[in-house]
Amino acid sequence: MAVPVPAPVPALASAPAPGSRFLFVVPPLVGHVNPTVGVAAELTARGHHVAWAGLPEVVQPLVGPGATVHRCAGPVIGDGGAERPPEVRGPGALKFLWEDFLVPLAEAMAPGVACAIEEFRPDVVVADQQTVAGPLVAERLGIRWATSATTSAEFTGALDGMPKIDAWLDGLLATLRGRIGDRYGTADPRFSPDLVLAFTTEELAGRPVRAADHIRYVGPSIAGRPAEPDFPWEWLDPARPTVLITLGTANTDAGARFLAASRDAVRARADRFQTVIVDPAGTLGPPINGDKNLLTIPRIPQLRLLEKVSAVVCHAGHNTVCEALWHGVPLVVAPIRDDQPVVAAQVVAAGAGVRVRFGRARAAALGEAIDAVLDEPGHRAAAERVGASFRAAGGARAAARHLERLAATTATTHATTIPEGER
Repeated sequence: MAVPVPAPVPALASAPAPGSRFLFVVPPLVGHVNPTVGVAAELTARGHHVAWAGLPEVVQPLVGPGATVHRCAGPVIGDGGAERPPEVRGPGALKFLWEDFLVPLAEAMAPGVACAIEEFRPDVVVADQQTVAGPLVAERLGIRWATSATTSAEFTGALDGMPKIDAWLDGLLATLRGRIGDRYGTADPRFSPDLVLAFTTEELAGRPVRAADHIRYVGPSIAGRPAEPDFPWEWLDPARPTVLITLGTANTDAGARFLAASRDAVRARADRFQTVIVDPAGTLGPPINGDKNLLTIPRIPQLRLLEKVSAVVCHAGHNTVCEALWHGVPLVVAPIRDDQPVVAAQVVAAGAGVRVRFGRARAAALGEAIDAVLDEPGHRAAAERVGASFRAAGGARAAARHLERLAATTATTHATTIPEGER
């Protein structure tokens, strides 16, 4: 049974609403912006005023034309120097992520975040865990801040057993604090000492091993999106199962071979189900005349489509996994890099899916994995169980309540201006 998705979020009012003020600091990454949309809409409905700090070209289409987005500079993954070679994975991918993307992003965003704080005067800064400019600048300027954690990898012991990597990252953040933050500050910018909003639940992520006292599991923030791509709904046969295959928006460089193998796997099963493959870069080429049960498309309205699918094959991106489980849909997960192996392990541990090796997956193995999640009822039952925990956690409404409580403890006075040298 399909789980309904909340109605699309209306455009936010341009005039300030009475109540507290919340500034969302987000990276130019779709999956990190989307969870804030529902939270912001809930805060606005409660009489608060919200704004974003980020790259408007990425953020504005996601949050709606009526939202206020304060411009911050910064690289975008896939642009110039931020382009990550597809073969970079494991510790090398983590090193690239921080040294070549997240640290340059923080340094580029810091002046814009300071200006946004001066202009908007937030009571609370809500910073994505990967936009450490938000916490570092907020700490320097004496503004209370909360963490928006769109993945649980950072606080479930993902770096346990790798003390050298953990120490290297701590040193990197300390050096960054010396450049853009309060050199005497002590808080880890990835974990607010007051509030960490985790958009998952313990049923999927397990118990935290870091920042446990400050983490609030609120489940996914699922909300209709202001702008969605068209989709040929008439193509879907409601009488047949549908499989969705997607690697998200940031993995097109690495996904050509995997998508081709997936296509071969589902072609061999065209008599059993229909398949939608998301191919943003067009790596699969034009469709073949005989592929009447296979739709290849560059973009999809993912939340609406998930209401109609029976299984998802994906890269174990946290948002895709959580959105599928919200709808009780089991998964085949093929993690590529970053937090994806951690999330994939959570899916398997919960019983909600099957893991395959991304780099070595062949059509036969992929087909068998798809058969398993479609045919073995335990996977769907586990997915539905995790989805029920998501809805019980409260999502955007629970997140808004936690933020309200934090704002209530925050001093209401701010300096009239921020000195030029502090921006």
